[in-house]
Formats: sequence, structure tokens, C-alpha cells
Amino acid sequence: MKSDLIALLQTLGYPVFLQGSMNANEAYPDSFFTFWNFETPEAAFYDNDADRAVWGFWIYFYSVNPLLVETEPEKARKLLKQNEYILDGKANDIAVDRPTHTGAFFTVYKFENYNNTESEVNDNVENG
Repeated sequence: MKSDLIALLQTLGYPVFLQGSMNANEAYPDSFFTFWNFETPEAAFYDNDADRAVWGFWIYFYSVNPLLVETEPEKARKLLKQNEYILDGKANDIAVDRPTHTGAFFTVYKFENYNNTESEVNDNVENG
């Protein structure tokens, strides 16, 4: 799921990092995305077995250009929605530890449906 998210965000033309993974001595790129997987509970239980996982991500965008901080998170939201991510509101401002950058973040969710083939389902029914 993380690699899918990274690949989608990279199509917007910015580097993508795991939140907190940049070295404190490293220079920030002028503009970039980060993400954090804050929860992944399982759901839709049938016969004591989960049918899916629900991935929750915080998506961050940082830039030296405040206009991009207004526009790029919205582009990312639209892209993720087109790719079956569930949006949980618009982007919010965030504090940034570099005086050169401003930032915003938003929350998305994505279902990971576990694959049960038709034959597996039939075998479970027949074998009881």
C-alpha cells in the first residue's frame, strides 16, 4: 500500500519521503511530500477472520513557495480520490521546523480488501 501511495504522489513531480526520515542536517528540497501511516486496523470480520485492512495516512506537503502549499495538497487529494482513497477533509496548516518552508497536511484512508477466491469461499462452505 505504501509503494502505491508513493508512486501516485510522485506523479505530481515532487520527491516523496516517509515523514521524519530526512536527516536533520540535510537540506530540504524546495518542495516535497511526506507521508505517515498512522493506523492500519483490520475490519469486516466474518467467521473470526478479517476481510480487509483500512490504511490511514497523513499526507504532508512542504514548500518554500506558500502558493504551492495552497495548490499542491489539493491536487494530491484529487489524485488520491481518483485512485480509490477516501478523503477526510481538506488540507490544514502545519508547523515546520525550517524557517524557509511552510506546509500543510491532510488525511486519507484506503481499503485493502483481502482476496478470497471463489474456490476458497466454496471450500469453506463445503467443509464447514
